Amino acid sequence: MSSILNSAIKTVQESEISLTKYITANDTGATGGHQAGFHIHKSSWPLFFEQEGTKGENKDKFITIKWQDDIETNSRFIYYGKGTRNEYRLTRFGRGFPFLQDENIGDLLILSKISEEYYKAFVLQTDDDIEEFLTALNISNSEINGIIPKQHQATIEDELLNCFRNFIDTLTVDFPPTIEVATNARNCYNGTYNITESIIKRNPDKQILGWLDAEFQLFKTLENNRYSEIIKTPFESVENLVEIANTILNRRKSRAGRSLEHHLAQVFDTFSLKYAPQATTEGKKKPDFIFPSEEAYKSSNFNRDKLIMLASKTTCKDRWRQILNEADRIKIKHLFTLQQGISTNQLKEMYKYDVCLVVPKPYLTSFPREFRDKILTLDTFINYAESKQ
Repeated sequence: MSSILNSAIKTVQESEISLTKYITANDTGATGGHQAGFHIHKSSWPLFFEQEGTKGENKDKFITIKWQDDIETNSRFIYYGKGTRNEYRLTRFGRGFPFLQDENIGDLLILSKISEEYYKAFVLQTDDDIEEFLTALNISNSEINGIIPKQHQATIEDELLNCFRNFIDTLTVDFPPTIEVATNARNCYNGTYNITESIIKRNPDKQILGWLDAEFQLFKTLENNRYSEIIKTPFESVENLVEIANTILNRRKSRAGRSLEHHLAQVFDTFSLKYAPQATTEGKKKPDFIFPSEEAYKSSNFNRDKLIMLASKTTCKDRWRQILNEADRIKIKHLFTLQQGISTNQLKEMYKYDVCLVVPKPYLTSFPREFRDKILTLDTFINYAESKQ
């Protein structure tokens, strides 16, 4: 998390009142209008005034704003109520102000009241920073361009942890099946961050990474709950210590090996894709996913050009060769991985053998530039699968 993003989140959490708005072409003057400055939504007047502006009158307030924890401006918040106008504007930033350029259109402006005449402002310029900010503060897109709802005292992390603990309290076994852990981690994450089906469809790459991280945190919480007393007690022998350690490690490997498959399946279900998990192919091989079905794969009458195979491996620098003979009818083998970065030579070899990588979008920049156009994100893979169905 960048220092600006972290500071923006912290400032909003500690402020009595804040607003967000997307910077528009109207703000920067790209629409050809003569009015300079940020147009502020009418519902945001409490950030500046004790009373709402009255039609037929203009009123203003002069404030100091510190931007990005760096530069300060002596600015003016004004309500235009005379004549045909009925709008609020934030103006006067001085020459060379960097956040009202054409390239700022689509950035997220955050403004927080620190005191009556002193404010802090932040401009988030990347999709990742904007999404992180909205997620951290539990703000939906429908709540942008207005006052940020007052934050609860409990942090998001507290809410997520409480959900994990509630799940653990219901367990009647030491460790449930991996699919149960994955499902409940995902449910806790979605509930805490208000993740809806439309949000998943808008950015499946981001959500699957969130689910995987939540499952990892849930599993750690479960381990600590189950083993905290055991590890405080002296072991009877080295053999006993090794036995417990091996049990822990093997369970971790088992969870990690299936975790990615469980969450990918949920993404595909959300998009209503037709697929078969662990379908049996030649030589009793079982690729992780066959699209659209095992029956289609085995039917000589089904157009093989519409068949897709997807394997999932958390890392694949060496293990990618394992998938080459998992589905003989399908030439191109798609491989979803959490691997961040692979050498050019290895990638050349993969593509020589018709292995097409699929990675979460945030990981794409970790791969050599000349291969980025060939590597699919989860979102583009879903589009490809949809086109075949």
